[in-house]
Amino acid sequence: MNDDNPYFVAELETGNVVLGWNQTIPGYTLFLSKTHASELHELPSATRSRFLEEMAIVAEAVHRAFAPRKLNYEMLGNSVAHAHWHIFPRYADDPNPAWPVWNNEAWVRAPKFTELDPAVLAERRDRLRRELSGMRV
Repeated sequence: MNDDNPYFVAELETGNVVLGWNQTIPGYTLFLSKTHASELHELPSATRSRFLEEMAIVAEAVHRAFAPRKLNYEMLGNSVAHAHWHIFPRYADDPNPAWPVWNNEAWVRAPKFTELDPAVLAERRDRLRRELSGMRV
């Protein structure tokens, strides 16, 4: 991944950070493992520990960049059998705030790829990049 992808945020030691293709929830972010594994327990121990640590760093950067009231974390793999985290910022005006985003009708009905104004996408990407770059370990 590189800067030719407008959703690409950063490359970390164990994975790549990208903004989600569906920005119905501003700041929706994915952290994609560089090592192929369908399950966390399939990653080598040291890689798994670092991947989880970096996921927490990415999540903190999302929180700082987008100021949600809460973050939701999911690692599913039902559709794509590759270790990756979904990090969902949750805001005060969310419909169904006590439920996962999958219970949010706007999220479920949104197209898989939302056409976002390129300037808005770049602003979100750059905001997350700034936060993340200040947090690298």
